[in-house]
Amino acid sequence: MIEILLFLAAAAAQSNQGGGAAAVDGQSAEAPPAFLAPQSKLVAEPQVPSGKFTTAIEIKPILGATRGNWIGVREYDGQDLLYVTHLWSWRCGLVELRIGINGTAPEVWPLPTCHEDEPAPNAIKEQDGLPYGVFDLGSVQAIEVQLTYDDLTTENASFERQAVKIP
Repeated sequence: MIEILLFLAAAAAQSNQGGGAAAVDGQSAEAPPAFLAPQSKLVAEPQVPSGKFTTAIEIKPILGATRGNWIGVREYDGQDLLYVTHLWSWRCGLVELRIGINGTAPEVWPLPTCHEDEPAPNAIKEQDGLPYGVFDLGSVQAIEVQLTYDDLTTENASFERQAVKIP
C-alpha cells in the first residue's frame, strides 16, 4: 500500500465540522451516504451568504465551474505530488474532503481551519501546512475526489493522471 505523507494541519480538520440530509452528485438522498453514517458528527451550517465565500451557497457554483482544477499531479524530486490547493482555496464552505487513489476507498484529507476573523478567510497560510500528498513516482494514476459542503450536500469527481498532470 502506498504510504501517504500529508503535510496538512490535521488538527485543523475538525474545526470545519458541519449532519443532515445529503445529496450525492447533486441529487437529494433520503439517508446520508455511507461516509456520513449515523456516527458522523457532521452538522449542516446555516447558509447565509457572507460575501467572504465561507458557505456552500457561495462556493458551490465556483467549484462546479472549476471542477477540472480541483486537483493536480506533479512529478517532483522522484515522487508524485498530489495537490489539493484549489480545494483548500475554497475550504471555508466545505466540511470534508475525501480522496481515493487508484480505486482505493476515499479517505479523509484534513482541511485547515478557515481564518474567519481575517479579511481573506480562505487564504492559505504557512501554519496551515502544505496542500499536497506525497506518493511513489508514477503511482498516482486515478483519483476520486469527494467533497462534502457545509450544507451537507456532496459532489464527486474522478480524474485520470494525464488529465490533471502538471507539466
